[in-house]
Amino acid sequence: MKRIIVSFLLVSLFSPLQAQKRAFTIADLFAIRNVDDPQYSPDGKKIAFVVREDKLETGTSKSDIYLMNADGSGTRALTTGRANDTHPRWSPDGKSLLFLSTRSEGAQAWVLPLDGGEPKQLTGFFGGIAQPEWLPDGSGIVFTGDVYPECGADSGCNKKTEETWGGGPLHAHMTDGLLYRHWTSWKDGKRTHTFVYRGAESIYTDLTPGDFDSPSFSLGGEAGFAVSPDGKEICFVSQRDGREAETTNKDLWVVPIGGGVPVNLTEANAACDGDPAYSPDGRYIAYRTQTVPGYESDRFRIALYDRTTKVKRILTEGFDNWVDAIAWGPDSRHIYFTSDVKGHVPLYSVDIGTGEIASVIDPKTVESFALSADGKKVAFVRRTVGEPRDIWEAETAGRSVRRLTFCNKKIEDEVDIRPAEEMWISSPTGSRIHTFIIKPHNFDPAKKYPLILNVHGGPQSQWQDAFRGDWQVYPGCGYIVALPNPHGSTGYGQAFTESISKDWNGKPFEDVMAVADSLSKLPYVDSGRMGAMGWSYGGYMMMWLEGHTTRFKAIASMMGVYDLTAMHGGTEELWFPEFDLGGTPWTSDLYDRLSPNKSVKAFATPCLVITGERDYRVPYTQSLEFYTDLQEMHVPSRLIVFNDDGHWPNGITSMPFYYNAHLDWFHTYLGGDPAPYDMTKMLRNQVFGGK
Repeated sequence: MKRIIVSFLLVSLFSPLQAQKRAFTIADLFAIRNVDDPQYSPDGKKIAFVVREDKLETGTSKSDIYLMNADGSGTRALTTGRANDTHPRWSPDGKSLLFLSTRSEGAQAWVLPLDGGEPKQLTGFFGGIAQPEWLPDGSGIVFTGDVYPECGADSGCNKKTEETWGGGPLHAHMTDGLLYRHWTSWKDGKRTHTFVYRGAESIYTDLTPGDFDSPSFSLGGEAGFAVSPDGKEICFVSQRDGREAETTNKDLWVVPIGGGVPVNLTEANAACDGDPAYSPDGRYIAYRTQTVPGYESDRFRIALYDRTTKVKRILTEGFDNWVDAIAWGPDSRHIYFTSDVKGHVPLYSVDIGTGEIASVIDPKTVESFALSADGKKVAFVRRTVGEPRDIWEAETAGRSVRRLTFCNKKIEDEVDIRPAEEMWISSPTGSRIHTFIIKPHNFDPAKKYPLILNVHGGPQSQWQDAFRGDWQVYPGCGYIVALPNPHGSTGYGQAFTESISKDWNGKPFEDVMAVADSLSKLPYVDSGRMGAMGWSYGGYMMMWLEGHTTRFKAIASMMGVYDLTAMHGGTEELWFPEFDLGGTPWTSDLYDRLSPNKSVKAFATPCLVITGERDYRVPYTQSLEFYTDLQEMHVPSRLIVFNDDGHWPNGITSMPFYYNAHLDWFHTYLGGDPAPYDMTKMLRNQVFGGK
């Protein structure tokens, strides 16, 4: 496999006058405008995209559709008002934009004519829709929606099924199987189906009837379906072997747009197949695939299904990192994809004929991206630790890159948004651990600073060079923040990622402690004022640290896994613990050997515990148990429960309090700057931007 490395220079937004800028605050974080989802017009002359603005004072967010010329000029808002408008999609003739809007009941599809006029509502589907895409001839759209399987597209039936019983709502859930709730929602008999809606007939047709999710749930928000270029067929993702909670075996299915019996294209693979994409010439379906059944963190590869020969083959077997998003080039020869690679997310291409993989651009972190119709340019959302999201454009030949939007220029000019430095730290495991370091505002190498070490969740994921709130808010208050990628992280080869399975408390723990030891020796780190924090698996690591070291003066554990046996009985996706912990609690002793609740007698470090009542991935009772044991051991501790949140607290209503709580806790035990808001007042008022 030949690797072509193409690099480019980026103009730094940091100047020697940084010290004249003010420190980054929580308020600054929520003043940043977030850019997403660039979409080229069919002629390549314009780009539509989404801008989200948060209002700290009211705890609300607002998204609108924007339009600009492909050179970045002429930017203007296409939608305004109180509704959230997202997901812009150009009509095939380029004369209008399809988008999702909350301006009616539920999220519905609307169409905006670009030659003038007001948006018009296209769908009025019961309960709202998601992921609308045009049919290739522009005669209608395909979308997903949640329905009762016996009702399908019948709005009246779905509404009647949801009507209250006995004159009032019945507050109960009932199930006869597993995966009865998922992420933050109870299923209560509903299924996600894929529908086609043709405007001329105003008729909805359920293309994927039955008691199955079609497409299957995707935490990343991918559509889970694709429409063939001739508009005669859809390919969708569905898990239909009856063991939804225990298997990762999702398959690709195809069904005619006019309806019919779905055909399974990937039945032979007992692992995950997903994210289908038809080639522009209609001959191939590209998709992401795994090969290890039951292992959600197996390396994702690009596979290709030939619709003519019915042959399937893997294109990227020699590429030793995960494939993330994929998109076809217009020549039906090249597939573009992003990947986690050593703390970056670059863009690559693969030639389906030769298998040659080429590096297109590495701007640190590429998020959503779109190719122009001629395939010569790619528009992408880029962010780095020191730069919030903006839209950039590059030539796919890799010769030039330029920034198109400057949505946060005012904040960038006024506020010290800190960049990251990188270190590779030796561990007794024999590996060098890639670690990001963010130094505080007005950093003086002659001074000593408190340090917060942050362990990522997943556990199979990576810290990457990408703008994040906690990487700015804490340095803005005088802390050094360190973010290591220990064993289990993606981006360093699949063997490194796999090494954490069945070893949660082994090599990763050694790596974290090696990083802490190394950083404590830096001349500007106060080794007596080191803290640690972590979310999800990172929360588990904090719970493990609590019982196995006194290195840290304060700990914060968020949504952590504490009692592994109880976790198995309370989580929804059973394939995860059963693979990573070697089976079930009655067949594997790892549930006892790796469980932090077996070390309660050693608990001593002051600990902040945060969780959400609607966390069905790591049930909030895990944090309650941990907090109870801390209190029983008379360890200074505080519990915060977000009663309406799941595994991820709400980004605007809860995260300001989350950040402030950390600053308050670490100020108490590490001596950084005081938290900007009074905790008691925040709880009483629920006004995060108040004094």
